[in-house]
Amino acid sequence: MDFALNEDQVAIQDAGRAFAEGQLAPHSADWDERKHFPVDVLRQAAELGFAGIYVNEDVGGSGLSRLDASIIFEALSYGDVPTAAYLTIHNMASWMIDRFGSEDLRKRYLPRLTSMELIASYCLTEPGSGSDAAAMRTTAKLDGDHYVLNGGKAFISGGGVSDVYVVMARTGGEGAKGVSAFVVEKGTPGLSFGANERKMGWNAQPTAQVNFDNCRVPVENRIGQEGEGFRFAMMGLDGGRLNIASCSLGGAQFALDTAKAYLETRNQFGRPLKDFQALQFKLADMATELEAARLMVRRAAHALDNKHPEATKLCAMAKRFATDAGFQVANDALQLHGGYGYLQDYPLERIVRDLRVHQILEGTNEIMRVIIARELFRQ
Repeated sequence: MDFALNEDQVAIQDAGRAFAEGQLAPHSADWDERKHFPVDVLRQAAELGFAGIYVNEDVGGSGLSRLDASIIFEALSYGDVPTAAYLTIHNMASWMIDRFGSEDLRKRYLPRLTSMELIASYCLTEPGSGSDAAAMRTTAKLDGDHYVLNGGKAFISGGGVSDVYVVMARTGGEGAKGVSAFVVEKGTPGLSFGANERKMGWNAQPTAQVNFDNCRVPVENRIGQEGEGFRFAMMGLDGGRLNIASCSLGGAQFALDTAKAYLETRNQFGRPLKDFQALQFKLADMATELEAARLMVRRAAHALDNKHPEATKLCAMAKRFATDAGFQVANDALQLHGGYGYLQDYPLERIVRDLRVHQILEGTNEIMRVIIARELFRQ
């Protein structure tokens, strides 16, 4: 086993960190406070190839691996978690079109998605079917050369702002095999959006319901065949879980580094805080948990890249562990700052708020345990 990054991976890590430090970190607090979605900055990230990381090169993608993507998203989230997290969603939607869409669909959308001329959202969750995604009620009825969509999706990042929505809808009977996937463009009659949700964190990206009322979508905008959509969505979530875990790594690393600097400069009882063994132990545990999480994420990414038969289990394990550990590291970093950690003048309270949702989205960590147990009993 070689745990060192190769020369190319070091280069993309450096590029991601430089972008995070130059274009994200200086604005993170302001974007959070104003609830500003920095589309212009996202398009600058796209110029570096970060909007189609594992999309094929013939349509403008970077053609990189899931491990490469993990390295990039960790680096970007060091500067701003919600902006990096939005890029993970855009990448997942683009990948579904690239991996399963027709050549016509790929050529029509992906060059503009990889440049972020168009931005994309992923629409699976519904108000009445969160963790039980296969119980979705949004329907797509074939009518001539169009499908007519009715229903709604909840908690959609980019809802109302994105140009393209990758939507899972029911074309057949109950259960997973009755679900198909579609590309729906903003401006399609019958497509509407709810108000921007008021959230605990992730304020630098909009979240809203996406509604369909006799929304007519051309047949050629279906991704793959009827009945394949749920399988596509679950395959996308394997990578999505690694991506969001990687964002937890980056945010938690920033929190750890911030706490370390604080312990080095803050004095109490006539000594620097770094000289107190109890605080040394706390920082050591934080660093250990974070390193363990990073290793799990990168092992799972390697498994996914190599189509390992246990990739789904490893992705669920990595997502569960890394998002739990990332939140705990950020929360401990806040605690080490005492009252200052609770103030908005310091970045820790924002990191805690932003990382908390990672334990919920891309499948709750309770559902990760269900997946892991299911895979264990299959062995």
